[in-house]
Amino acid sequence: MTTSPARVPADSATPGGRPRVVIVGSGFGGLFAAQRLRRADVDITLIGKTSHHLFQPLLYQVATGILSEGEIAPATREILRRQENARVVLGEVTDIDLAARTVTSTVLGRTSVHPYDELIVAAGAGQSYFGNDRFAEFAPGMKSIDDALELRGRIFGAFELAELATEQAEIDRLMTFVVVGAGPTGVEMAGQIAELAHRTLKKDFRNIDPRTARIILLDAAPMVLPSFGERLGGRARRQLNDMGVEVQLGAMVTDVDENGLEIKDSDGEVRRINAATKIWAAGVQASPLARQLGEQSGAEVDRAGRVAVLPDLTLPGHPEVHVVGDMMSLDKLPGVAQVAIQGGRYAADAIKRRLAGKPAAEPFHYFDKGSMATISRFSAVADIGKFKFGGFIAWVLWLVVHLMYIVGFKSRVTTVFHWLISFLGRGRSQRVATQQQVFGRLALENLGPDFEASKTGGPKASPGDEDLTGRESA
Repeated sequence: MTTSPARVPADSATPGGRPRVVIVGSGFGGLFAAQRLRRADVDITLIGKTSHHLFQPLLYQVATGILSEGEIAPATREILRRQENARVVLGEVTDIDLAARTVTSTVLGRTSVHPYDELIVAAGAGQSYFGNDRFAEFAPGMKSIDDALELRGRIFGAFELAELATEQAEIDRLMTFVVVGAGPTGVEMAGQIAELAHRTLKKDFRNIDPRTARIILLDAAPMVLPSFGERLGGRARRQLNDMGVEVQLGAMVTDVDENGLEIKDSDGEVRRINAATKIWAAGVQASPLARQLGEQSGAEVDRAGRVAVLPDLTLPGHPEVHVVGDMMSLDKLPGVAQVAIQGGRYAADAIKRRLAGKPAAEPFHYFDKGSMATISRFSAVADIGKFKFGGFIAWVLWLVVHLMYIVGFKSRVTTVFHWLISFLGRGRSQRVATQQQVFGRLALENLGPDFEASKTGGPKASPGDEDLTGRESA
């Protein structure tokens, strides 16, 4: 397999010799930083691993058939199409050289090198399996559109296969759904699967009763939604129990395979849960780029892979490098969207001040706008400053806040429409699930990167290379 050589843009690629700002990541931090620099006299290159901006808090609604992927993942190019000083580049950043001030990205065997004068690194975080990465094959996480579509296929497919099964043990395995992690994502996912089984699908099958599905929420922690406090966490747990969700706390997952999980309880007892569908919503790990930055700058890197930044979100000895969002470690800030948004805007403002020769701004201060999590339709919990409440009002507030941060008027309109279908009626507008969604990720991983590059328009394979499909290379 051949790859194209690294390409370094010539100086003339920057019109007028304006300062070059490279932004790594098209998530909340990267996108809001780029938009903040709209009127700045700079040239922005935003490098994204995907071609879309992902509204990650609503991924579980894609997985459970409420929303389509397009509603929470608009194209980054479309968002920035009117911003003339910004260009979007598709690629995964594999290397950042602080001494040479370059960023290297690659996509399908094509490698590019992007020089910078100012750098914002907002590459986010991925799922953490706490050193047990083999679990990912059987228990997908919730960090990407691919994850959500795969889970949609697994969830709806489990009911379909249960309808065909003839042995009760197999039906029970197929109709057992285990969500690992009792944080906001896990609670929201467990609640939606319960609604799917008890409400949406209850009349759709003839040989099984979806209402008999077993939904289990596991966590090694002693409480649900620990960041919300004991009162709201207890309320969420009681409501989940009322919905038919089994909440099992103090339960550590020690092994996962295709047929179920092995659990170790707080008393040391080891037991097994047979389940076809497992969903991992526990733990995050910062992008590997954070460790690269730490090694080059001397900054500490914590257990979650986050790099310690100075109070102005820069690296020691590198005032031109800003790290924001889930990659940074500062004052024990949580890995939530608002930290990334505020950090991205702060970094953009700092760049404008530096280029204008103005004194540095005050250290970054995070304004906590609170946390919210839905439990079911018409019910949520909210922790906003001194106010901690739940129920219908919290749910309405959750709807409004999430609509505010969905990018694009069209997406907001279609999202409201699909919410009306799901919350007021019994339907789910996005129930399409295919085998490709379920098995595509594993197939690509088994075939390896050579297949991806040669079959999707990447550099041509060498004459002696083996063709894995028998088709001509694209």
